[in-house]
Amino acid sequence: MTEQLADKKCVPCRGGVPALKGKELEALHKSVPSWTVANEHHLTREYKFPDFAKALEFVNRVGALAEEQGHHPDILLAWGKAGITLWTHKIDGLTESDFIMAAKIDRLPAE
Repeated sequence: MTEQLADKKCVPCRGGVPALKGKELEALHKSVPSWTVANEHHLTREYKFPDFAKALEFVNRVGALAEEQGHHPDILLAWGKAGITLWTHKIDGLTESDFIMAAKIDRLPAE
């Protein structure tokens, strides 16, 4: 199912839709098991790298993907690691697009 999610396109949220909760949220989480669902509100994942330059290259790839998809994560860049946090700000919670973006990020080469 990860491939199926990663093949979809993020859809801009216009608000007025409920955030994912419960079983629907759990089902989508199974598609991106390396990510953590925090408080049924956001997805997080930390990627590790051998140095700052490799982490920066990865962050730049995530940034390009975010621009392409119109779905922008919070990104923390540090020596040897990059932390990604996703949620849909418009509804202050998670939508399918957050999981799509997570699956797409997982497809990016880590080095």
